[in-house]
Amino acid sequence: MTGKMKVAVMTGIEKMDIIERDIPKPAPNEALIKLEYVGVCGSDLHYYESGRIGGFVVKFPFVLGHEPGGVVVEVGSQVKRLKPGDKVALEPGKTCGHCEFCRTGRYNLCPDVIFFATPPVDGVFQEYAVHEADLCFRLPDNVSTMEGALIEPLAVGFHAAITGDAKLGQTALVTGSGCIGLVSMLALKARGVSKVFVSDVVQKRLDKAKALGADAVINGSKEDVVAAAQELSGGGLDLVIETSGTETAAGQGMGVLKKGGTLVFVGYSKTGSMNLPMSLAMDRELTMKTIFRYRHIYPLAIDAVSRGIVNIKDIVTNVFDFDDIQNAMDKSVHDKTNIVKSVIKIAK
Repeated sequence: MTGKMKVAVMTGIEKMDIIERDIPKPAPNEALIKLEYVGVCGSDLHYYESGRIGGFVVKFPFVLGHEPGGVVVEVGSQVKRLKPGDKVALEPGKTCGHCEFCRTGRYNLCPDVIFFATPPVDGVFQEYAVHEADLCFRLPDNVSTMEGALIEPLAVGFHAAITGDAKLGQTALVTGSGCIGLVSMLALKARGVSKVFVSDVVQKRLDKAKALGADAVINGSKEDVVAAAQELSGGGLDLVIETSGTETAAGQGMGVLKKGGTLVFVGYSKTGSMNLPMSLAMDRELTMKTIFRYRHIYPLAIDAVSRGIVNIKDIVTNVFDFDDIQNAMDKSVHDKTNIVKSVIKIAK
């Protein structure tokens, strides 16, 4: 396939332009995807607002977006399991396949990963993308390409739940009810956790968590989170998934856990460090774990959506047209109270 495509490029802090580039050509092991939806991730917003996340610094022009769903339009000569017309979700990180982490199955830790929208690698706020066919996961007939775009954040939620060994009979708290908090809650419910509570300081986000199936919500701006969670659980929780990246929420998470409980850190702190009550953690013999992205999750997450175990589409609060991407990014950054999850509709 030849021709031009529209690409949304970040040309400065909080500045987007739409330009034309050549439609890319797939290599023998790749597929060309016509993108239909791309989710707006928190990392996209960080880059948009400040031009960097830690040591990853944007050099303009730069293409954001790493949560794509679309339709295959062409495949390379070596590709056998995909064909034109297949709906797919794209796992955005291509790893080396040879390092110690790849060889032991922990490919999300590969130091040489090429990940969409992580400088210096461009993302996929564009009409077409080529990607390694093995990282393009076919969607069942009953799963839309918008849901396909949401598999990426859902994979984070499942990785957090699996890392925390979430299971039937447990009680859990998710701190933070942004997108990642909500998908973590959905993943905990999918794994059979008996009671899942969600805390935040923004009531509209908590309302969304309740609508998606949280057993109870706690507004930390009005309630004592530790006391409320202990009362709801009858004395303490088994598991906390911390998605807010704040020291306050992390400390609350440690405070609500029963002895022997587990806390999984998902959200990044803006400062990169936290002061936490370690004596409490040691007295209760708490287990603390961290996650980085995900691994081996896409098939599981797609199956959960297809079978109706996870209602991922209702996490979306706003859908913006591709031509309106400047407004989409501005609103997603500056109206976080009302916008929980934005998706860009690429195809008309």
